[in-house]
Amino acid sequence: MKKPLVLLADDELRLRKLVSDFLLNAGFEVICVENGKNAFDTFLKMSESIDLVILDVMMPIMDGWEVLSEIKSISKVPVIMLTAKGEESDQLTGFRLGANDYVCKPFSPSILVARVENLLKQLGKKEPDRLQIGSIAIDNNQHSVSVDEKSIDLTPKEFDLLLYLFKNEGLALSRDRILNGVWSYDYNGDLRTVDTHIKQLRAKLGIYGAYIETVRGVGYKLREQT
Repeated sequence: MKKPLVLLADDELRLRKLVSDFLLNAGFEVICVENGKNAFDTFLKMSESIDLVILDVMMPIMDGWEVLSEIKSISKVPVIMLTAKGEESDQLTGFRLGANDYVCKPFSPSILVARVENLLKQLGKKEPDRLQIGSIAIDNNQHSVSVDEKSIDLTPKEFDLLLYLFKNEGLALSRDRILNGVWSYDYNGDLRTVDTHIKQLRAKLGIYGAYIETVRGVGYKLREQT
């Protein structure tokens, strides 16, 4: 069985060695590079083989944000950002550019490996072909939605938004969390983008638009069906 391949980019030699040793001991293959340009060049050459990327933010030549943006423009490979910056604004920048997770230095290598394993496990799960909540059904194969067994026409982003709400049924989701989960790296608007799409989605769902509830002071949730 092929071992998962991780591309690790960090300009600190000692950290690269430490993280690489932990990943190797956990059963991964690792490619280490010391700057952003080498990270992106390596990814271009081996994109079909790389299963996950770990990027430091502060790197020479190309920083982690640049590399993240370039990778996510051509691939859906999961990326974990590794950085000394812990401010919320930096984390939001990473998520909006498409980062799948964010680890602040100093960190435990064992915890980082656990996050890598968990992320690959979650992304490796096959989505069910059909999801249904109440009278609303989503067909993943056909990328279609029906209400009371009648097909409705959704834009790609409306479909992604409804699917995201389905996956988080009953959970109160902030607008920021919805932006990260649905728009990711190609997000160019602001928080009102979520409100606009929720309004459009509710209208297309008709009376079942009421399934999408507004949570005051938080955002939205898909009402849990009992």
